[in-house]
Amino acid sequence: MSAKKKLLVLLPFEDTTKARLTDGLKNSVVEFSSDESVSVEQVINADGIIGNPPAEFCAASKRLKWVQVSWAGVDRYTKSIIFPRNIILTNVTGAFGHAISEHMVGCVFSLYKKLNLYRDNQNKSLWLDRGEVKSIEGSAVCILGLGDIGKAFAKRMKALGCYIIGIKRRASEKPDYVDELYLSEMLDEVIPKCDIVAMALPNTPETEFIMNRARIFSMKPGAVLINVGRGNAIDTDALCDALESGLLYGAALDVTSPEPLPSDHRLWKLENAIITPHVSGFYHLRQTYDNIVSICIDNAFRFDSDLPLKNIIDMETGYCR
Repeated sequence: MSAKKKLLVLLPFEDTTKARLTDGLKNSVVEFSSDESVSVEQVINADGIIGNPPAEFCAASKRLKWVQVSWAGVDRYTKSIIFPRNIILTNVTGAFGHAISEHMVGCVFSLYKKLNLYRDNQNKSLWLDRGEVKSIEGSAVCILGLGDIGKAFAKRMKALGCYIIGIKRRASEKPDYVDELYLSEMLDEVIPKCDIVAMALPNTPETEFIMNRARIFSMKPGAVLINVGRGNAIDTDALCDALESGLLYGAALDVTSPEPLPSDHRLWKLENAIITPHVSGFYHLRQTYDNIVSICIDNAFRFDSDLPLKNIIDMETGYCR
């Protein structure tokens, strides 16, 4: 009889979830720890891990076969020169679309209706009309990255009467809620036409500074830029210049470069910028937590039964295969 596999779980599973996992495994035993307290000894003794172990711990293991992270972005591992390429890496693509797309819609409303400025007024006990606002209906929206998050945002903005233009790196059939769909090579032609440019991209060599100074300053005057992917997709200094000059109506950033954003950074002082500390896809929405748990447990059962895993990452591109 073959020895059982050892599965190390670092995520904050509730007791009912732990029971669901352990009861469903036939060929594995489970050890529970946490991302914060996990030791290198625990990692090197595991066959599979659910969580986000340090890359250097994984590099020390000759036994580890699979790591299931709790994020969509995996650049911590794909860009690591020491993370072993023979370890299968999977993510939780599909868990965040609902929460992050709603966050994005909320940012559009806040910027278009100047709700952020009225909050500034309120903090100063100031009764002041901030002037003209925008209508979301009829806005042309360019979405960079039409994965789970981008698609969810597209559906919501389409329902609000927007014209949706999707940008993808690979050709695919156009969804019915997208009006136009292009490959990334067309980005320079699309950007100047759009009222909103929304970014939901992973950190890959192709996406780094994809919104450089030239592209930011080619945006339509009065446009809005939203980023929920990775901060280094944007030239931050160029964005600040565009906001300060009035070229852009506003920006909403859930990710920044650098991150965390230093307290003396000029972005904090721009009233037409909304900054949140990388929280749009965290566990703050219960549904997100449930989605992550569901994906992780499904893959755990697959690993236990030697079935093909879902959401396997291509270590060269940083995307799911």
